[in-house]
Amino acid sequence: MKTIGIIPKKNRPEALKLTEEICSWCRNKGISVYLENDLPVSADSAKRVNQATLITTAEIVIVLGGDGTLLSVARIPGSEKVLLVPVNLGGLGFLTEIRIEEIYILLEQVIAGNFTVDNRMMLDVVLFRNGKPHEEHRILNDVVFNKGAMARIIDLETSVNGLYLNTFKSDGLIICTPTGSTAYSLSAGGPIIYPSLKCISITPICPHTLTNRPIILPEDSVIQVRLKAEHEDVFITMDGQLGIRMQEGDYAEVRKSGCTMSLVKSPFCDYFEVLKEKLKWGER
Repeated sequence: MKTIGIIPKKNRPEALKLTEEICSWCRNKGISVYLENDLPVSADSAKRVNQATLITTAEIVIVLGGDGTLLSVARIPGSEKVLLVPVNLGGLGFLTEIRIEEIYILLEQVIAGNFTVDNRMMLDVVLFRNGKPHEEHRILNDVVFNKGAMARIIDLETSVNGLYLNTFKSDGLIICTPTGSTAYSLSAGGPIIYPSLKCISITPICPHTLTNRPIILPEDSVIQVRLKAEHEDVFITMDGQLGIRMQEGDYAEVRKSGCTMSLVKSPFCDYFEVLKEKLKWGER
């Protein structure tokens, strides 16, 4: 391995400091480091490039921050073709399972080719307006259909592979990957899904009918969600970071993406350890 890219959370001083330290470590190892042009760190040996060049040039990209930082990197075109090393700098961190104290040991193993990759399923979301594609996005966690703070219950007509499923009368609807099952879906009562499984889950948010429960669908499902009535404040939110206002008659199609996200796994903990740590299982 000859090239490493680093994308830190820019408003976290500890992330910027760690970036400088990793740059020094890489210089001593003879490894080229790529950083974004506007990153405020002192690293004379690093090559400054734009984000697109960093993603397409580096053999691995170290992401320093939390789950939100990783999700933003996952939306960068080309990120599905590079190995990502997600390092958790605090917070919940279901996706960024690698701890700061593990980073250099892990990098040594990566250089030696002794590491495991976790390939995570992604979803493609297309919003249709007037019957034509209006916007298209790729997501790692979830797509959420939700109402604004003052809006009334919304009606979301939902079908799977052309077959009518239900019109959810609720505060919203969450469609997620197994990776996203520990995000918003979990807080809304959705199931925890082991990340290597290939499936899609639908979880209603505060449904008006209490018998509306979460459902898990096969990976090849094509889910269509249509806004049935006029509402002033209804949004589609992708990975909690990108929002689109819906109009009456709009509908979205959600399906498995042809891309996957490749994450380097921590050799020091497994998925169940992450769950027990983050969810405080076993504690009283």
